[in-house]
Amino acid sequence: MEIRYIHEPTDLQCGQAVLAMVLGTEPEEIVRQLCNDRETTLKEMRSVLSSGGFELGSSRNQVHDRSELPELCLLSLETPRCWHWSLYCGGVFYDPEHGVMDDFPESGRKYYWTIKKCPECSPD
Repeated sequence: MEIRYIHEPTDLQCGQAVLAMVLGTEPEEIVRQLCNDRETTLKEMRSVLSSGGFELGSSRNQVHDRSELPELCLLSLETPRCWHWSLYCGGVFYDPEHGVMDDFPESGRKYYWTIKKCPECSPD
């Protein structure tokens, strides 16, 4: 999967930026779809991914090293400022705040959910 990096439009839109990167759209479209221009919940992330033809794994997995990550996953990171959504794909971190990186941005606890293309899910 090819990802086009998107920087978060505001400090509160990391989730919208991650969703836009996965779905190949713009954060503003995700804001309209969610009617939310602030922090996103896991439920919102799951719903938007599903409507875009992706399935978000049901289990939250703690991770310590990038070698533990699946090919494509949603990351939830405890950064120095706040909890933060990020994206990992094909060995590269696409962080809406910090840019394209080779490793996790500075963070304490780290979790991931696997993202997979869902043949049963059909984009709206």
